[in-house]
Amino acid sequence: MNKPPCTVWLPADHRLLGDDGQQMPFLVLGEKYARAVKSGANAQPVLFPLADPDQIPELLGLVDGVMLTGSSSNVHPSHFDEDIADTTLPLDPGRDALTLALIKACVKQRVPLLGVCRGFQEINVAMGGSLHQQVHTVAGLMDHREPEAESPDGQYGPSHLVKFEKGSVFERWAGGSEAAVNSLHGQGVARLAQGLQALAYAPDGLVEAFGVADTATFAYAVQWHPEWRFEENPFYAAIFKAFGNACRERQTIRLAQFCE
Repeated sequence: MNKPPCTVWLPADHRLLGDDGQQMPFLVLGEKYARAVKSGANAQPVLFPLADPDQIPELLGLVDGVMLTGSSSNVHPSHFDEDIADTTLPLDPGRDALTLALIKACVKQRVPLLGVCRGFQEINVAMGGSLHQQVHTVAGLMDHREPEAESPDGQYGPSHLVKFEKGSVFERWAGGSEAAVNSLHGQGVARLAQGLQALAYAPDGLVEAFGVADTATFAYAVQWHPEWRFEENPFYAAIFKAFGNACRERQTIRLAQFCE
């Protein structure tokens, strides 16, 4: 009997799609994230549509890792005790309700966890940190948003360097002390949560990557988008390879317990 594929849970976004006046609710997952898990981590991406927070313990028992993707929506600022700064920006309270609880469960159960962009911000908020809602309005910080007029290749192209903490896994994955990354975000880390360790910084000092401290499994997040053309970028590919390896380690343990 063949070994079942390693599985990674990617929570979906909640979107209204369709023409004005005829919009319908959809659950959405960006293909580039699923492809990065499938080919980069060598794992099977899975969705649990309409999963409730109280289902998290049983659903985590079915998977080997969790990836929190980027999104056009922002984390609702009520989760870090602020009012909404710009009411024109999209929010996704349904995703917030699931992912903020899911993050805590992953850390507690040592389930491999990878956060990207919004997922990076979600982890910080779930662990007790806060966000700048509009990084570009904060004195001393750069505008980290993508140029609107650019094509996707231009928007996801290298934007600035990030510098890694000496001896961090990011140094190993990148093969050096710094790397060029893309930048497509309006929110950013303001107060880093206790229990998270900053591992990379933008030139303006903004935290761009962190890890969950004192954990025995893969638990890292990045503000940039390593899923974009990861197969053409050895650094991005190394992140997904390491994530996939951690998921397979969990799968071995999970299946052994299942067979007992």
